[in-house]
Amino acid sequence: MPLDTGDTGFMLVATALVMIMTPGLAFFYGGLVSRKNVLAVMMQSYVSMGVTTILWVTVGYSLCFSGGEGGIIGDLEFAFLKGISPTDLFGGADGTMPLLLFVVYQMMFAVITPALITGAFANRITFKAYLIFLVAWQLFVYFPFVHMIWGGGMMAEWGVLDFAGGIVVHALAGMAALASVMFVGSRKNQEERAHNIPFVAIGAALLWFGWFGFNAGSELAVDGITALAFINTQIAAGFAAVTWLLLAWHYDKKPKFVEMLIGMIAGLATITPAAGFVSPQSAMVIGVAAGVVCYFAVVLRKKKGLDDALDVWGVHGVGGCLGIIMLGVLASTKVNPNGADGLMFGSNDFFMVQVAGLAMACAWAFIFTYGMLYAIDQITPVRVEEADEGDMDEALHGEAAYID
Repeated sequence: MPLDTGDTGFMLVATALVMIMTPGLAFFYGGLVSRKNVLAVMMQSYVSMGVTTILWVTVGYSLCFSGGEGGIIGDLEFAFLKGISPTDLFGGADGTMPLLLFVVYQMMFAVITPALITGAFANRITFKAYLIFLVAWQLFVYFPFVHMIWGGGMMAEWGVLDFAGGIVVHALAGMAALASVMFVGSRKNQEERAHNIPFVAIGAALLWFGWFGFNAGSELAVDGITALAFINTQIAAGFAAVTWLLLAWHYDKKPKFVEMLIGMIAGLATITPAAGFVSPQSAMVIGVAAGVVCYFAVVLRKKKGLDDALDVWGVHGVGGCLGIIMLGVLASTKVNPNGADGLMFGSNDFFMVQVAGLAMACAWAFIFTYGMLYAIDQITPVRVEEADEGDMDEALHGEAAYID
């Protein structure tokens, strides 16, 4: 089959959309922290765009998508992208887009996933420790689970489904965030307010916009499932945003803009694994569930005194886990013949496989992240000096976002 210019054109756009999510995340997180820490948290997202690109083209893509059928990790067949020609098609002779386009599309997922974690330990981690964390976490957490689920590895053989990253992106990042918070401890000042809500809104808009490439692009073609994933993304985000807004309005007595934006992100994270496997009606249910469950996960986190500064666990971690579980309930082969039937459609086995895969991923992400941070701390301090927490921009980078 010759290259399909429609599929290729769409996937070029989808790749660019996923790329813009990382700067969007930087603005979202940057607006939520104090004005003297904004550059430090934004740089953690931006530096992933450089470091992860190097890591991905040297070993990452190969470890995720070559060799290791039915295993935990791939091999180095495509290290440094050797053996991949511009004329090679993804999927071989029956492919419709260049293999190099698939490589770069998946790279954008690798870029944003560790960046998600940074919101949890905002204002507390040194830049040197973060760079080590960025590389080690991808090598030992992200790459193995990409291979196991999307690269023909062990979980794929079990029958685990994850359309665009409920386990691979959000559950892994959320559990790593929880482990990070428990290791580094609380900020000395937990009462800091968002310093720039328009930044948060710009970041949220870029994330929402980019998420169409994240979810719809994961079909890797232009067909009916692409459109299904696209509309399901919008539905879940809208239903979750309004549900969260109403809950926050009830408890806080005022309808807050930031709360609505956080609810929208929760909806997007929750629909991610299910976007191409469930009906639009199911996406409505998932959106409402995301708004309720993730909202109260954040409430629980606060009651437990865990200083997840930007609620990565409650929004991305719980959202990704919820999405995987609801996929196990609501998936239907009538919607997508390449999917599975969930509990609602008579399949207990698929639900149990989803839960088993999720449990394994959450346990490994938490345990490894905690242990890795301990190891890094033996090499270089993970946590910044207490005196520097209030002005990390100057202390770590010698720069200031604003001139007083």
